[in-house]
Amino acid sequence: MKKNEFLCCQDSFLQEIKKFIKGVSEKIKKTRDKYGINDNGTTEPRVLYQLDRITPTQIEKFLETCRDKYMRAQMEPGSAVGALCAQSIGEPGTQMTLKTFHFAGVASMNITLGVPRIKEIINASKAISTPIITAQLDKDDDADYARLVKGRIEKTLLGEISEYIEEVFLPDDCFILVKLSLERIRLLRLEVNAETVRYSICTSKLRVKPGDVAVHGEAVVCVTPRENSKSSMYYVLQFLKEDLPKVVVQGIPEVSRAVIHIDEQSGKEKYKLLVEGDNLRAVMATHGVKGTRTTSNNTYEVEKTLGIEAARTTIINEIQYTMVNHGMSIDRRHVMLLSDLMTYKGEVLGITRFGLAKMKESVLMLASFEKTADHLFDAAYFGQKDSVCGRFGVSRASPKALVVCSFKPG
Repeated sequence: MKKNEFLCCQDSFLQEIKKFIKGVSEKIKKTRDKYGINDNGTTEPRVLYQLDRITPTQIEKFLETCRDKYMRAQMEPGSAVGALCAQSIGEPGTQMTLKTFHFAGVASMNITLGVPRIKEIINASKAISTPIITAQLDKDDDADYARLVKGRIEKTLLGEISEYIEEVFLPDDCFILVKLSLERIRLLRLEVNAETVRYSICTSKLRVKPGDVAVHGEAVVCVTPRENSKSSMYYVLQFLKEDLPKVVVQGIPEVSRAVIHIDEQSGKEKYKLLVEGDNLRAVMATHGVKGTRTTSNNTYEVEKTLGIEAARTTIINEIQYTMVNHGMSIDRRHVMLLSDLMTYKGEVLGITRFGLAKMKESVLMLASFEKTADHLFDAAYFGQKDSVCGRFGVSRASPKALVVCSFKPG
């Protein structure tokens, strides 16, 4: 074949073909070396030449077929790719179950799937119903290490690691006594002691000064209330007793819980964490988590942390994942077109009236989607022009709309 026939193909495609042919040639060489076949044609019996045999004609035919398939896979200029993309995603979407939840390999870890999940992705919702962060570990074969990292990520409250929190009244003083359960802290593999609890109380929203928190021994913390102009000593004491159990002593406040997920790979158990909640940045920065392999299903969170390209990839992967779980396969290029449209402005914009208003300048295009009267009124008031450049635009736009858009009051 002539080399210039492949000039229209991308380098990545040519490299892939080259890699494949090189692999086949190495396989033929191994077979020939094994049976002692040389290129002089002196080896007997001649039937050995039929092992892994490829002729120049076959190679040429194979390359021609590859090139033809590549050319057929390319889209012609002027094709309605948007309509094809919408149909390809919308058609399988009609087969989806409306309210579906999926167990992510562990008990009580529900992930929204089906139509609600597709709606969340396409609308670019900032607060999704089940945000899950998948965190790979630096040591993924050690269950004890996974429990240690889980303790660093999962939100732990003071009330969960205390034996009791009670009021103490003395003749000349009153305070709240917090007794820590050292056994529970040890079992949960938490890096917590009386000093870290004191620091957490002082930095919380309780407005307790460091001088009012005293540490006695390794398991006892005393918090002394101070009356102010708004509340008496007794009310401050009751307020502290109610709010002290809610103080976060370890973990990320936005994370409700983390679950250790076990993957069986080639007979070995691999551990990773499924984290319920947001704050991808804090999870990635946690000691023991492999930050480069940590992903989230919240597109907005990914964009805020890793940038717009990562958000685009997340949109593609999440739509594909949702579809595959319903037994549907969509060509990746359709989903890529949708994700490109949602992210080409440098931020994630949903296919809603708010997102489209930032994407498109065409008045008629916006008016044809939602809030028709409002868009046309604004266009008329500000004297906006819409040069209908599409091939079918003039025939579809009503003359009345064109008149309204070109009218400028005053």
